[in-house]
This record gives sequence, C-alpha cells and structure tokens, in this order.
Amino acid sequence: MSMLLDLILAAMVMEGLALAGIYVWRGRGLAPAAFLPTLLAGMGLLLAMRLALTHGWWGLAPAALLAALVFHVADLAGRWR
Repeated sequence: MSMLLDLILAAMVMEGLALAGIYVWRGRGLAPAAFLPTLLAGMGLLLAMRLALTHGWWGLAPAALLAALVFHVADLAGRWR
C-alpha cells in the first residue's frame, strides 16, 4: 500500500512540474499559484496516510495533516472572490 502511495505522490509531483513547465514554456494554462495549493493539500493528506500506514514517527502524520490544512485554507482564500 505504501508503494502505491509513493507512486501517486510521484505522479502528483510530475503533474505539478508538467503544469508549471507548460505555463512557463507556452505562457498558457494554469499559473502555478492557481493549482499549487490544491496539489500540496492533497499531497499532505497522502503523506499523512502513508506515515500512518507505515508506522512512521507519531509527530510527522499530524504535521502533514496540519500542512494539508494550511494549503487547503490558502486555496480557499485564493478562490474566495
């Protein structure tokens, strides 16, 4: 299960790099500021799940959840217009 989560996290990193690259190279698509908080919030949740499943140090899973919350609130603040 943790290997699957690692693959998903790696795919999310590649997705973020691809979207940012397209934006920089072509000048089209989503700006990184538009998608990065959403992507990082999801990655925080997946990282917390991975830490819980692999019995990582107890303090890291709550830290990952807190990071996910911070990025989620940042995403909502950016969309709240």
